[in-house]
Amino acid sequence: MTNAPIETPVPLPLGDRRQRLSAGLRLALAAARKELVLVIALFVAAAGIVAFLSLWDAVEDGHTARFDLGLILALRQAADPSQPIGPAWLKTAIIDFTALGSITVLAAVVLIVAGLFVAIRRWREALVLLVAPASGLVLVNLVKDRLARPRPPLILHVIPVTQASFPSGHAALSATVYLTLATLVAHFAERRRVRLYALSVGVILAVLVGASRIYLGVHWPTDVLAGWAMGAAWATLWWMLAWVLEARHGRLTRPTRLDKAAL
Repeated sequence: MTNAPIETPVPLPLGDRRQRLSAGLRLALAAARKELVLVIALFVAAAGIVAFLSLWDAVEDGHTARFDLGLILALRQAADPSQPIGPAWLKTAIIDFTALGSITVLAAVVLIVAGLFVAIRRWREALVLLVAPASGLVLVNLVKDRLARPRPPLILHVIPVTQASFPSGHAALSATVYLTLATLVAHFAERRRVRLYALSVGVILAVLVGASRIYLGVHWPTDVLAGWAMGAAWATLWWMLAWVLEARHGRLTRPTRLDKAAL
């Protein structure tokens, strides 16, 4: 009986070993970044929910009256509280900004971008973009009816409004729509500066719309703060749902070349 020769493994060339190590390190870092993003999203959603519930409780107990009235009057002319501070062109610009949070404008934005996602066969993104603001609108109306908070005094209104005051529907829905759009664009983007730009634009638009409601005297400041908190949490929760569904189906990848060209 003869003994079979023992095969000695041939070591990989140094260059191949470095390439494999580098590839493994890149995969590990990519996985860590995805997990970190999910943790940050969980924190944002939780912080938004806690902030919204805290504001709701404070408003119901009447603890925000002095803050709300003081801030809204600080934006009014001392001699005539019916007029906001600043030149006439500023009031016109603010009215234009507040329109970016109207149901009509937001619905048009959502339908146009969702149609683009359907055209490039990104079904999950289209569904999230449609369902997130629609469900957010239902939630806002439920809370408005439940709390039934009165609007600021009519003399402060620069534009006509209806419904209850808390939370600000413009602030909540603009945050939901623009932040959802921003996170979807950030998911597609290859470059970090593009992702940062998309997220910055989403935040700026949401802030402008909400702040405009206070300046125009149709919402108390805490209405807007609650709307921002609700919208940020709602957009984050829907993005997380899309992220989990995509990960489960093995599609947590960058878009195809067709997607890049279309976007």
